[in-house]
Amino acid sequence: MTSTAPDGPVSDDDQRLLEAVAGGFPAAVDDLGRLVRIPGIAWPAFDQSALVRSAEEIAELARDTGLFDTVDIERAPVADGDGDELGQPAVLAVRRAKAGRPTIMLYAHHDVQPPGDDELWETPPFEPTVRDGRIYARGAADDKAGVMAHIASLRALAETIGPDAVDLGIVLFVEGEEEYGSRSFAPFLETHAETMRSDVIVVADSGNLDSETPAVTVSLRGNAKFHLTVRTLEHASHSGMFGGAVPDAMMAAVRLLSTLWDENGAVAVDGLVAREAETPPYDEEQLRDETGLLEGVRPVGSGSILGRIWNGPTVTVTGIDFTTVEAASNTLAPEVTLVLSCRVAPGQSSADAYAAIERHLRAHAPFGAQLAFSEVDLGDSVLVDTDGWAIGEARRALSDGYGRESVDYGVGGSIPFISDLAERYPDAQILVTGVEDPHSRAHSPNESLHIDTFRNAIRSEALLLARLNRREMTSAGPIDDNGR
Repeated sequence: MTSTAPDGPVSDDDQRLLEAVAGGFPAAVDDLGRLVRIPGIAWPAFDQSALVRSAEEIAELARDTGLFDTVDIERAPVADGDGDELGQPAVLAVRRAKAGRPTIMLYAHHDVQPPGDDELWETPPFEPTVRDGRIYARGAADDKAGVMAHIASLRALAETIGPDAVDLGIVLFVEGEEEYGSRSFAPFLETHAETMRSDVIVVADSGNLDSETPAVTVSLRGNAKFHLTVRTLEHASHSGMFGGAVPDAMMAAVRLLSTLWDENGAVAVDGLVAREAETPPYDEEQLRDETGLLEGVRPVGSGSILGRIWNGPTVTVTGIDFTTVEAASNTLAPEVTLVLSCRVAPGQSSADAYAAIERHLRAHAPFGAQLAFSEVDLGDSVLVDTDGWAIGEARRALSDGYGRESVDYGVGGSIPFISDLAERYPDAQILVTGVEDPHSRAHSPNESLHIDTFRNAIRSEALLLARLNRREMTSAGPIDDNGR
């Protein structure tokens, strides 16, 4: 992890920009609340019209900035589909660069995770509620705050220098199915490849070291998710009559799953690798505070805690199809299906990682149990180039926006579509930022957004946009008004 200290007082122009952010912040919070109230979930089991409403709201917010030449809501075919199935609605707003200025793409997503069990929420999941300096609601942090950070910073830029004085090229891309696997992301990029071509790409879908310390994410793990079905019988049988001689599917599954980890809980699959990289100090007390680890329950794995989270592989069982407790009977089950979600160390391909896990499971199937694999979903890891000029501007803007030195850090989660962006636009510099902090509980009940973090994220992005608007792209690279 590296850090960058604030450069000192901002310029008069930047100070006016920050005053515009402050003046527009209440409206940004109100608009965020309106977006949060729309339960846009891309899973087919949920009301899909909510995603249409959400996209329409965001398109109108983009139009109201007065900055874009075009604002459209579009869908692309689902990758690897038959061409008839379309992905969820995405908002694409474009302003062409002028006077040799660079083009920046601002990415976020407007779909959210399902709320889960409503009883686990202290307040209704789609009714934003403020308490203790945080806004609680599904999507408040992930990622509708990312959407509004883009909109609010664009508003401040337009208000400060006027829409006609903005020479910076801007591509606002807000997709509607990130939580559902970005199934139409690659086809969307292919269709709009030239329209979306950018010099800098800001992905506002990550987090910060804490609620006060801004971060640029420089590594993310990949992911390999799949369904595993274990079969031992042609049909169910009486557990009293045949138990003790016949292995049921659950018994086989439990024995099989136990081979995936060693006695310390570390992944024990040949072929899965860990990345060697320095991590900052982070102790068990902080881990317990941020995760709610119960008293007496020990962390798993070995080595530095952040090394395990940022740079090592994981295997997690996230779902299971089996008889419920209420419907349990004295029966030997013939089959059981599980969902395994695996995180892949930065630098290893997800395909290689999945192949290693499948080999391991087939080699360790107990009692000759039959295994079937399906619904394989792979996403590669991300390692960001930290030597480019744009990341230097991002670090400076974050430090000035938060008033605290920024850090480069890793994230244990995955954002697979970033590899699609890197492949499509190899010359673009990708900056991964966000508004979350370790207590945001994204994807969990009682997700929340720290209000001051949200404000500082908008300040930082507005500064980045204004400074890029003063840079001219040359054959030797970008230079600002001071010739830097």
